[in-house]
Amino acid sequence: MNGLLTDLYELTMAAGYFAAGKHTEIGVFEFTARRLPRNRDFVLIAGIHRAVDYLLNVRFGPAEIAYLRGLPSFRHAPAGFWDYLAAFQFTGDLWAVPEGTVIYEGQPVLNIRAPLIEAQIPETWLLSAITFETLIATKAALIAHAAAGRDVIEFGTRRAHTPEAGVLGARAAFIGGCAGTSNTLAGFQYGVPVAGTAAHSWIMSFESEAEAFRELQQLLCEQTVQLIDTYDPIAGLNAVTRLGRPLWGVRIDSGDFLALSQQVRRILDAAGLTGARIMASGDLDENKIAALVAAGAPIDAFGVGTELATSADAPHMGAIYKLVEIEHDGQTRYTAKLSPEKSTLAGAKQLFRYPDFDLLGLHDECAGGSEAMLKPMIIGGKLVQPLPTTSEIRDRARRNLNPWPSPDRRTEFSSALEHLQTEFEEGRLSGKEVRP
Repeated sequence: MNGLLTDLYELTMAAGYFAAGKHTEIGVFEFTARRLPRNRDFVLIAGIHRAVDYLLNVRFGPAEIAYLRGLPSFRHAPAGFWDYLAAFQFTGDLWAVPEGTVIYEGQPVLNIRAPLIEAQIPETWLLSAITFETLIATKAALIAHAAAGRDVIEFGTRRAHTPEAGVLGARAAFIGGCAGTSNTLAGFQYGVPVAGTAAHSWIMSFESEAEAFRELQQLLCEQTVQLIDTYDPIAGLNAVTRLGRPLWGVRIDSGDFLALSQQVRRILDAAGLTGARIMASGDLDENKIAALVAAGAPIDAFGVGTELATSADAPHMGAIYKLVEIEHDGQTRYTAKLSPEKSTLAGAKQLFRYPDFDLLGLHDECAGGSEAMLKPMIIGGKLVQPLPTTSEIRDRARRNLNPWPSPDRRTEFSSALEHLQTEFEEGRLSGKEVRP
């Protein structure tokens, strides 16, 4: 991983920490879902795999160091800082909630304990990588929930902000509950089931729809999904029924999905194609899908692109990555922001999940009868155990989404955490130095 893929101030701070002799101090930083996106009662965490990959592999090569040395900001950086960057690697600890975990507003997602520079530099990468996949996984969960057991296929790479975002979005959508994706690389890299047959251009490239349908069926056999609305959907459907089996089904990409799906179902059944399925795609989201399901539309699967790949109704989240403790010469100094509307909580924390509520406590607390949600993933710069497969993460997400998360779930503070915050705000931490 290229160490330059970060904001400049992470690196100027790193140089400053080194110059001030603070690079040996141990910092604890916490990633928290401070404010959820609009229209969200919870988020489904994804992207932890990228956090782990980054921490294990971030490096600064000779070209990157030479570039930094030429920037005005580093004109007065100590010579030893460049040797430090040349040998840079993460040696600290990562505790994080597993991917597929439901998190509510104000709850921690991960914490990093490492020498101060090692803990500071990852901030930009972590916020970007985890927030993006979390947004897509959460959107996918909402869409899959609306589909009420019908398959949802992620179709969004062409609408994603980059092709790379399309791959990661497809992975996150699968975790969130989609049955598959149109993105072939996501299938190759992450084992996500892939789906797709032909576009309107396939139909238009032939002299007739009938010829296009016949050629596709000869190629794909029982995997054939015929796109029937390039011209007239009923005329297209009639051409499909004349071909008969083998056939997975038909796809409708425009029009009145309710009325058209009902008509298509009747024609398929009358032709003896009772096993043929109907897929709908085209500008769908969870609200439109829920309305179709409620109306009894005989649609067996939905393809969702733009709204899913961009999390269109909630494209950002108020996640933060803040220093909560710093250790030096055996002493711990707690840190927090006290500024209005952007205050944070001092001290490294653990999230304990009970059946009916969550408890936010200190990292070294125990809470009987609960599950401690932040798990050790990297200790001393080494991976604790292999990461789960994407399918295993999806299974975890399914369990965590059933029953559907309540918008009224409460988060309580442990007495120890409340006491620490009071002592911190009042400057009475048992002789510990306090500098808000």
